[in-house]
Amino acid sequence: MLDVKVRSRSATQQRNRRILVFVSKLGLALVIVIGVSLGVREGARRFFFENPDYRLTNIEVQTDGTLQREQILKTAELREGENIFAVNLGRAHDRLQELPQVDDVQVVRQLPGEIDIQIVERKPVAWITGEKEIIDPFATDGVFLVDARGVLMKEKKLLPEYLGLPLILGCSSESLDAGKVVESPEAKAALELLRLSTRSFMQTRFQIREIDASKGYCLVVTDKNWTRATFGFDDLETQLQRLEKFLVYSDDTKQELATVNLLVQRNIPVTFGKSPVDVINDTVDPAATRFRDDTAGQGPRILKAMPAHSLPGSGAFSAGKLGADHAKPPGSTLRATTHPIRRAIPVQPKKKEKRNGQ
Repeated sequence: MLDVKVRSRSATQQRNRRILVFVSKLGLALVIVIGVSLGVREGARRFFFENPDYRLTNIEVQTDGTLQREQILKTAELREGENIFAVNLGRAHDRLQELPQVDDVQVVRQLPGEIDIQIVERKPVAWITGEKEIIDPFATDGVFLVDARGVLMKEKKLLPEYLGLPLILGCSSESLDAGKVVESPEAKAALELLRLSTRSFMQTRFQIREIDASKGYCLVVTDKNWTRATFGFDDLETQLQRLEKFLVYSDDTKQELATVNLLVQRNIPVTFGKSPVDVINDTVDPAATRFRDDTAGQGPRILKAMPAHSLPGSGAFSAGKLGADHAKPPGSTLRATTHPIRRAIPVQPKKKEKRNGQ
């Protein structure tokens, strides 16, 4: 009995000693970890975060569009003078990516004191609006730029090249707002048509100026020569191939293609207008050359070409900011061109001064 009690007390003491050693080692390890952690943090604070050598002194911004440097820095919440390691690059990247104009962005930290921002902006391919007719997209509310993917943009700085972009009108079923992606079938079909029309022959011969999607079941497309083509939403490539045949025929026969309905697969309705030579000949009045000014007592009137828009009440039309490609001559069957329209007005001939004694 005495021997059993002694061995039991010895086993308890050994067990307590092992527990104490384990706890001591664990505590020592924790102290070492905490000390190292505090040391690393203190070292990082002194050598990195509070080191003036790592102060942000330059923010390099590169973009291929219209975004301004001030707008980019404000959106990314970046400013020079702060510590470069205190900048959250991930948050700056996400904030810039949310801009409607941004397609891709890269934010890179360059030690010791520079951050590089490279932005690839979306390239607008057209104007889009829910209105059926607009005069100046630059000054009209509710008009947005749209890229090839259908992302809507509202640029703060409008470039001159935006002036010649096609117009997509009548998208009233679409909720237009900057940053959104178009969802309506007519808007998607219009963007697809713009993409397909930039191929080879069609890129130079059929340059789209306006796409009217207000009908809801088709697209009425007007090109730079005022040719109107009606497209369906489906199988646009086949419809463009049919249109190409008509354009080649009109060029070979020297006729101006006026309208064509490509919704029909057979017996396609087509109308042709007058050629430019016929239009010029129709506007020349041979009798005008025999007109004599009774008041001047001279021969035929001398005519001077003046810009039509400078003559009030002349009935000529002016393209305004949209350019001649978007101008529509009201009540006229002539095709609009990019050349300025001029009108001949009478100019009184100068009278010869009489010599002395004559």
